[in-house]
Amino acid sequence: MGHTMTARILLVEDEPAILESLAYVLSRDGFTVATAKNAAEAAAVAANGSVDLVVLDLMLPDGSGFDLIRGWRGSASNRPMPIIVLSSRDAEADRVAALESGADDYVTKPFSPREIVARVRAVLRRSASSNAGGAGATPAPIKPVPPLSTDARTRRAEASGRALDLTRVEFDLLATLLGSPGRVFTRAELIDRVWGDGFRITDRTIDSHVKALRKKIGEAGAEPSWIETVRGVGYRLTDDPASAETT
Repeated sequence: MGHTMTARILLVEDEPAILESLAYVLSRDGFTVATAKNAAEAAAVAANGSVDLVVLDLMLPDGSGFDLIRGWRGSASNRPMPIIVLSSRDAEADRVAALESGADDYVTKPFSPREIVARVRAVLRRSASSNAGGAGATPAPIKPVPPLSTDARTRRAEASGRALDLTRVEFDLLATLLGSPGRVFTRAELIDRVWGDGFRITDRTIDSHVKALRKKIGEAGAEPSWIETVRGVGYRLTDDPASAETT
């Protein structure tokens, strides 16, 4: 079985119907599932057991999910575990606040349980690609290709020593390319790694995100052509930006 089939998922949700339906679908798909109805239970489960990913409702009866995220991200004793936030609020500011606090993905209610399964698989794949030893290992730093770098733990990216203000998608695209310098990623592979199963994303959407990412890299003073277009296939991080194609 692959990584996602053996991962242990912690569901933190105070609405019984949502908790039960998500636990059922994830268990049926082969995940090991632990549940918590409030922040105190969630903190105890995460502290006492090996958790590979958390699905976290932000509004809990005994506190905010943001407090849990900040606590987990701020403690050196906690190994990094991906966090998917559930929220009834869909404003851009709420999404940004959750991602900046350390969440890896943000899903608004109402949602389908199958969507959550797809998101869980996608986030676990991204996590596995940045971990030297798979689930549960301390993330190995991605070897930077000067002058670009990403930090999976803090989700910070830099170009020429300057911080890049990237969207989640732009960060995941850059991290994927940096994780395997020289490898050509097809557009289909990038869609699968960044959005996951079940998302209807067109090639044109990928191209527009790459264009925006290159623009931000250039504005930071680095060469945008580090991300090379491989005609008819996809993209790669090149070792020769001077001769790379970007159209």
